[in-house]
Amino acid sequence: MKDDVWKRDEIASPCVKLCVVHPEERICVGCYRTIDEISQWSRLSHEDRAAVMAELPSRAPRLAKRRGGRMARLER
Repeated sequence: MKDDVWKRDEIASPCVKLCVVHPEERICVGCYRTIDEISQWSRLSHEDRAAVMAELPSRAPRLAKRRGGRMARLER
């Protein structure tokens, strides 16, 4: 048997096993994908997965905002 039969040219999932959906942004705090992207990942085409992967880094700043705490109170 050839090894190339078992090799797949797929984009790996960006999942880092930190699966929590941010309540306001509605994206996973671990991988930055939406619920729809996560649930459809195994059925997405190579091109669609590549498009999602390219967009993920731009989503990270959406979760970097402080939600409160002492510093938020002091800035008012």
